[in-house]
Amino acid sequence: MSSYKGHSIFALLLALMFFHNPLLIALTFIGANIPDFDHKFKKDHVYKMIILGLVLFILLYILKLPYYLGLIIVFLGVTFYFSEHRSFTHSIFGVLVLTSAVSLMLIWAYQLVTSVTILDNQYLIFAVLTVLLSFLFLNKRLLMIFLPLFFVSLFFINNIGITYIEIVSALALGVFSHVVLDSFSPAGIKIFAPLSSKKVYKQFGLISIFVLILIAIVYHAPFLFNIFEKYVLHVHS
Repeated sequence: MSSYKGHSIFALLLALMFFHNPLLIALTFIGANIPDFDHKFKKDHVYKMIILGLVLFILLYILKLPYYLGLIIVFLGVTFYFSEHRSFTHSIFGVLVLTSAVSLMLIWAYQLVTSVTILDNQYLIFAVLTVLLSFLFLNKRLLMIFLPLFFVSLFFINNIGITYIEIVSALALGVFSHVVLDSFSPAGIKIFAPLSSKKVYKQFGLISIFVLILIAIVYHAPFLFNIFEKYVLHVHS
């Protein structure tokens, strides 16, 4: 199985453990494919990202609109350009930086759209922004699978509220899932790069998966307790 397929499937499984909102599941899926933009064979995409950010910055500056949206895209591109493969972007610090940057992209883009248009449907706006984000970070093969499934899911489940915290959480889960899965590779990952070159391997991955499962159980504890109370306790009463 190719790397991007493995990361996508793993992220999807983790997303389903935490979320039921198609937007959040989609963001987790996209997040899992972000760290590998530090790879040499994606340098062309990084150049396009930097150019896109610069064009957007200039355009928004001329229109006297918040231009920091363009700057954050440039920042992402520069981060990938100077990162060695499976180094900074595959570290704890990288997870924090990538999650913060992409989250700000989405949130600032949403605020920009609502400030210059009459659109007020939060769900629709974030759905469109998620699609644009997928074009930025997913390859063509993944897009052919992602887009139809995403649109179908939106058709059946729509108008669910979404918070900024949920956006950050979904992206963080996706980016972190990439790091966890790569820890199972023979090369391991530099979990504290650039501060340390110390590598971690599958033991880190196994512990991380165990912790994520525990968090998911705690997260759904009220729901699970309600089921237990309704279907188990009532049977014996």
